[in-house]
Amino acid sequence: MDHKEAHHLRLYVLAALFFIVAAVYIGVLYDTQVNNYDYYYASSVRSIARSETVEAARGNITDRNGKVLVSSRSSYNLTFDASLLEKDEDANESLLRLLQLCQSRGINWVDSLPISRSAPFAYTIDSLDSAARSRFLTYLKDLDEAASALAAYLLEHPALLETTDEEGNRENPADDILADEELDQASKAQALLEELTSSQLTGAMLEGSGLSATRLIALMRKDFGLSASFSVEEAQLVLGVQYEIRSRNLARTDAYVLAEDIDAELISLLNDGDYAGAKITPSSVREYEMTYGAHILGYLGKINDSAEKEALGEGYNWNDYVGKDGVEAAFESHLKGTDGTRVVSLNEDGKITGEYYSKEPVPGNTVELTIDLDLQQAAEDALAATITRMTGEDGDETRGGAVAVVQVGTGEVLALASYPTYDLSTFRQSSIYAALYNDPARPFTNRATNGTYVPGSTIKPLTAVAALEKGIITPTQEIYSPSRWVYPNDPTHSGANCAGGNHGLINVTEAITKSCNYFFAEMGYRMGMDTFREYLQAFGLGEHTGIEIGDYAGTLPSNEAGHDQTPWATFGQANQLYSPLQLANYIATLASGGQHCKAHLLKAVKSYDNTEVLAVGDTAPTNVVSMQDSTLEAVKKGMLGYTQPGGSVYNAFRNCVVTAGAKTGTSELGGNQTENGVFVCFAPYDDPEIAVAIVIEHATWGSNLATTGVDILNAYFTADETGSAVTGENQLLP
Repeated sequence: MDHKEAHHLRLYVLAALFFIVAAVYIGVLYDTQVNNYDYYYASSVRSIARSETVEAARGNITDRNGKVLVSSRSSYNLTFDASLLEKDEDANESLLRLLQLCQSRGINWVDSLPISRSAPFAYTIDSLDSAARSRFLTYLKDLDEAASALAAYLLEHPALLETTDEEGNRENPADDILADEELDQASKAQALLEELTSSQLTGAMLEGSGLSATRLIALMRKDFGLSASFSVEEAQLVLGVQYEIRSRNLARTDAYVLAEDIDAELISLLNDGDYAGAKITPSSVREYEMTYGAHILGYLGKINDSAEKEALGEGYNWNDYVGKDGVEAAFESHLKGTDGTRVVSLNEDGKITGEYYSKEPVPGNTVELTIDLDLQQAAEDALAATITRMTGEDGDETRGGAVAVVQVGTGEVLALASYPTYDLSTFRQSSIYAALYNDPARPFTNRATNGTYVPGSTIKPLTAVAALEKGIITPTQEIYSPSRWVYPNDPTHSGANCAGGNHGLINVTEAITKSCNYFFAEMGYRMGMDTFREYLQAFGLGEHTGIEIGDYAGTLPSNEAGHDQTPWATFGQANQLYSPLQLANYIATLASGGQHCKAHLLKAVKSYDNTEVLAVGDTAPTNVVSMQDSTLEAVKKGMLGYTQPGGSVYNAFRNCVVTAGAKTGTSELGGNQTENGVFVCFAPYDDPEIAVAIVIEHATWGSNLATTGVDILNAYFTADETGSAVTGENQLLP
């Protein structure tokens, strides 16, 4: 072989080697990128650095003196992340191992599937809140066999769709559906199912349709691809989590918080054991420093759906807890901090081998409320004691009540009590929640802001102001006031009786003290409804108070079918309804000489380190009710007479540490119902600081509430201010 041939041979060999290497490379590349893409991608995910969101601690909530009401404590969560699983690992099997570990240690996990976790399996729908009930019904409607069974059952029992409005009127959408001759039976059944609401869904309905809890578990096994090797008990555990993930719109690859606030021992077991998909993430939990103020503070919950998440704006993840009610919801933007980001390195088993923060989390701001914790405690305790005593006497388990205390001249709410109440730290436990939800006394209702009550005679001071300012009466003018007022020229002789009998000649001050229905009915007849409504609105009645947690706007009186209702409305009856907070703010407006302020809970918002004030509550008057000095004096003296010798609540106020003006009211309910008791007061008389309103359902007389009012006044005016936990600027909160 000559030199030239040898050279060519070497080139051929090199070319062959190149093509062989290239072919092998292409083959490996194809196998990696196509045949085994999922496996190698998952392995890379598990073995490379990845960034994770680090939840910021939620801001503290304090009272006006810096006493911490709600805080956040550092904790750790157990998170299930399907992206950490190997290609051949089954997510359901991995979940089961984690759940069995939690179960063995008595650790609860997030699961809103309303089926008991052990045999005999039964529905627990009553334990669900409204959002969870709605998600469950949506799931059932999307599950074909379940939807068909429910639809067929509703076709046989259309009465289950009947609703009753507040006035007792019954409506049923099934009537029109069943009467539609263009629809066949299957279409009617489907239409009936679409009308079914979450509040109408019950366990009995599901059982009646053939969807026992065990049957639904069987259908869900197919839906979520559970292995036949799972027992029914095991299936229920896994299905609960898989259902929760789907119902809250979490994708399979998203990390899902399985258990919160886990202990160190569980963390150690997870790190040492074979629990694929499990990881431990830093978090925080809400700590409630006392059991008071539940209706004010509110609570947190997971994001329910895409609409809520979108409304919250940027910076929220599906696993975030957000304010659902009360202060937690009203000041969500202030309380939520800014999440951070950490970068973690993982080994092939998905274990964290290192971490660092690329962005530090920033805690939420501190929200300082106008609430005085000591006064809030005194108001709740006094209210509870009075209602408990009344219930013990007559056995009325549906009775509730409320207290509102407002600072005169600022609108700051110092206390807001509603009874019955609940414990924010425990009420989400399923058994406790079910009991609260089904309690006929409605403990979840904030009666102080959303209770609807006829004011009774507590409205008479306002009527007096209107009559005096409009010149209908003068402070010294007397009107003969017998026991019954009759509407002039009314052939039916409609009128109003005065419980105090014949009062003879009395002026406006005496009319307030004696609570003379005749006098104020006459005032109402003379002024007319338009004038009366004008003053009601000027004092903030019939409109929202401005409180940040939301409230009932009230219902102003009106003339029905051409019949003048003003004489009855002006002594507190007729078709008008107000909340206790509205009544307290009206009395605060009166006591201030006419300065009407928005009722509010915000004292200030401060940065988490307490170095910067970011917002303050608005204490400026929204309007000023024009009121002559003589008017104010005449009305206040009438309310003072209530608490002095000869006044109807003098016996109670003999024990009051401060001189006060007050007014009682009886809220007539009609029928055989026992009347509601209403009570308002302000103190001190000469220089008013606070206004109080109390309503107790079925209390018979407003005077029965006077002792409760005195307890609240005494708590406020004997408070040891030196013991207040005031936090100054540039000081860290405890």
